[in-house]
Amino acid sequence: MDVLIVGAGAMGRWFGEVVGDKGRVAFVDREEEVARETADAVGGRTISERTTERFGIVCLAVPIPAVERAIALYAPLADRAIADVSGVMRAPVAAMETHAPEREHVSLHPLFSPENAPGNVPIVAGEGPAAEWIRERLRGAGNALVETTPEEHDVAMETIQTKAHAAVLAYALAADDVPDGFETPVSRELDGLVETVTDGNSRVYADIQSTFPGAETVAEAAIEIAEADRESFEALYREAGE
Repeated sequence: MDVLIVGAGAMGRWFGEVVGDKGRVAFVDREEEVARETADAVGGRTISERTTERFGIVCLAVPIPAVERAIALYAPLADRAIADVSGVMRAPVAAMETHAPEREHVSLHPLFSPENAPGNVPIVAGEGPAAEWIRERLRGAGNALVETTPEEHDVAMETIQTKAHAAVLAYALAADDVPDGFETPVSRELDGLVETVTDGNSRVYADIQSTFPGAETVAEAAIEIAEADRESFEALYREAGE
């Protein structure tokens, strides 16, 4: 099946490698050199942003703030299905219903960076041939599909992304330098998490923080712990363990 991927960054390349057939996947990106490099890497080709060529599947692999507009622009090029790997689901699924009502809709969110693939992939999709074709390719690459709804997914992201990232970054900002040899299993794990989170793209993390609420509850919990007396702290400790 011919596939067009809008956005030739890490997620676009991942989708092309896993779902696209060599010679039948095309990329379009505002940065033409990035599109060429990605297309060469996966055995695909590049096309112009002004193309009118049609494809079986059109996949949007663009940043969260751009996904709704990209769906509106590129939905007319999809013959069978339109998909996205933006990381949010309610907004793109609604945009697909508006701009491609007669096509299959597939929203995916790989819960890993491409270099850590395969892994869990939440998916919202119907029971059409294109959706099943995508499912088969994802499973064939070793991924575990998590069938979900847009609402369930986006609420979950408030905890596993926004709150988790806020907690790790807050620790990094609050931590002081300590002499070598002063570490515990807990601090060692936290330092590793800081390295993982900060070895990414700040824009991507900012998009997540802007899209999904939850960071303020982490701050509120930290204040509650800091201000607790001994009895209250022990109660909070037990609550956290539950």
